[in-house]
Amino acid sequence: MTIRRRRRLRELRRAAPFVLPFVLLFIVVYLIPTGYSIEQSLYTEKRSGLGLGGAETVFAGFGNYLRVFRDSAFVGSLGRVAFIGIIQVPVMLGLALFFALLLDSKVSVARRFFRVAYVLPYGLPGVIAALVWSFLYAPTLSPVTRLFASMGIHVSFVSDGALPFSIINILTWAWTGYNTILIFAALQAIPEEPLEAAAIDGCSGWKAALRIKVPLIRPALLLTLVFSIIGTFQLYNEPVTMKAVAPNLESTYTPMMAAMRSLSANDYNYAAAQSVVLGAVICVLSVLVFRFSARRVDE
Repeated sequence: MTIRRRRRLRELRRAAPFVLPFVLLFIVVYLIPTGYSIEQSLYTEKRSGLGLGGAETVFAGFGNYLRVFRDSAFVGSLGRVAFIGIIQVPVMLGLALFFALLLDSKVSVARRFFRVAYVLPYGLPGVIAALVWSFLYAPTLSPVTRLFASMGIHVSFVSDGALPFSIINILTWAWTGYNTILIFAALQAIPEEPLEAAAIDGCSGWKAALRIKVPLIRPALLLTLVFSIIGTFQLYNEPVTMKAVAPNLESTYTPMMAAMRSLSANDYNYAAAQSVVLGAVICVLSVLVFRFSARRVDE
């Protein structure tokens, strides 16, 4: 046992210089702000003298969290991003997988060109992409709506019912290429032996892609799924930018927008509680995805 402990200590010492920078960055950037947010969410500000006196910070316990779950605007924003994610994430990852399999195909041509073409939308800042699409969605400026109007069809991309799908379109356009590259990198790491054995058994083309390649890149697909879920619940840039062409878009359309509105109203403790609840929802969903995936692998 002593020899094993010594070996472990040596391995830890060797690994420490490589791991320590990440650990320090993780603590400073993630753990400390998270702990501070949790602490602030347990307090609230009270004013005396009809609001004319100075603010006093008092311990509120779980009062802010009860307020969060009673806040129909915040709960509604969680429902909206969940609806967007249920539709957008499967569509985006399905397209990304399809494009990655095309790139990995032996008969594919101009791989370098399509790799660059797929990742270009992701290379644009999210705000710029949202501005471009906002121009295409604007009722009075959009060439698309004018084209439909010339045919006698009146279409609005910024109505209450169309807004989620307009945002879904922007997210899919911006992030499909990014996920395509991640999945393509995983496909490139697949060893040739299973594919050669499948070819000998007469399994090739799309049959081999679906039965051999896709199961072997399950970890990469799981990673892109978790990243996509996290990104969906952190949705902010696209709806905020679209407010210029969609005045009906609420300032609490997404949880991030709701928390930012609380911040702008100087309600910092309540904003901290909203952020903690949002982080908890993302963590729970991520854990559920990992557990479900592990269970499917065991079966």
